[in-house]
Amino acid sequence: MNSELTFKQGLKDTMPTVFGYIGIGIAFGMIGHSEGFSVWVILLLSLIVYAGSAQFIMVSMLATHSPIMSIVLSVFLVNSRIILMSMTTASYFKNESLLKNILLGTLLTDESFALGMNKQNYTEGKLNFSWFNASNLLAYLVWALASAIGALLGNLLANPEKLGLGFAVIAMFIGLLYLQLISDKTLGLMLQLVMVGITLVLFYFGLIFLPSNLLVLFVTLIACALGVGGKTCLLLNLYH
Repeated sequence: MNSELTFKQGLKDTMPTVFGYIGIGIAFGMIGHSEGFSVWVILLLSLIVYAGSAQFIMVSMLATHSPIMSIVLSVFLVNSRIILMSMTTASYFKNESLLKNILLGTLLTDESFALGMNKQNYTEGKLNFSWFNASNLLAYLVWALASAIGALLGNLLANPEKLGLGFAVIAMFIGLLYLQLISDKTLGLMLQLVMVGITLVLFYFGLIFLPSNLLVLFVTLIACALGVGGKTCLLLNLYH
């Protein structure tokens, strides 16, 4: 990764992360097929809904004929963390048009957000539309294509979970976290590791009380508040 912010460089920077999209996308396509959905329905879900983990919930609820409002609310709650990510990302595009901001926010994912936050460590805190749009579009197209391939392969595997394809996403985020830790020079490594540790502890004990989907939003809010507070205290100590 370098400081170049072009569309072509955005594609290059995103390429290492597409294996995560491929793994989980194929798994979604297979599961959607096992629930009785055609390849075209699965492809349209990925192109129109484009909600990652929420799509797994959606196909299960559709298969059991759940009420539409229940499905809408479930997908919203599972993906509500994107609101926080969009608010953070929007600060880099204040001079862009509303249409461009809507496009970036619509296609924003956990992976492209993490990639963008890592990229700005190499660009003196800057991001632009061309680079971020390239990252979003590549992720979007790979996800849709992987979903369709998974649906086509659905007849070959009765239990796609056994492949462990979901771990591709976990491995990808571990890699992005590592890059973030070694490239962010604004904060000490120890402080970053402390925040990672706090986040892990919050998740571990939070699972006792909250569903995992809501816990993501809850822990994100707490970790962000603690991170901002810790950085503020650090800056105050430096100036005094």
